[in-house]
Amino acid sequence: MGTDSRERMVRSAVYLFRERGYSGTGFRDVIAHSGAPRGSIYHHFPDGKAQLAEEAVRYAGEFLNAGILAATEGGDAASAVDAFVGWWRQVLIKSGFRAGCPIVAVTVESNDDAPQLAAAAAAAFDRWQDTLATGLGNAGVPDDRAARLARLIVAAVEGATILCRAHRDVAPLDDVVKELKFYCADLGVGR
Repeated sequence: MGTDSRERMVRSAVYLFRERGYSGTGFRDVIAHSGAPRGSIYHHFPDGKAQLAEEAVRYAGEFLNAGILAATEGGDAASAVDAFVGWWRQVLIKSGFRAGCPIVAVTVESNDDAPQLAAAAAAAFDRWQDTLATGLGNAGVPDDRAARLARLIVAAVEGATILCRAHRDVAPLDDVVKELKFYCADLGVGR
């Protein structure tokens, strides 16, 4: 029952949360999806589903943050927005609009019994915002403005992703990215 099965279970939880949500995903589902041995879930996650979800939120947050970081290294805000949105666009289309953000799914379904889930989600969103803000700052946006713009980007993209799932169309995401890029251009960012 090594680390490999633990990692497979965390990745499977991310995948399943983004399609089924937190409450719609059980340990059996994670075991079946990951192919991990049946007894391994309680071995690796003795504190139960909340522990698995917390680790899945961290994993998903770091995965997407790596993409944001790579996109912001060029100092072009428009490219960073494209990269952040491009991944979501691909996920939506490939899943037939069944998959969304696993972090949002856990956040909206978490409750007082597992406050660590909201804290893990907040940390992931903060990390994305910090990475975007740093990239915007490197592109010439003053720090306080960069922080607000980064929060706007994260909130707009996450909201657009939800609208895309509801409408089963990427138009909301395309509209949001177009407006964010216009906004960045108006600020003189990335030129």
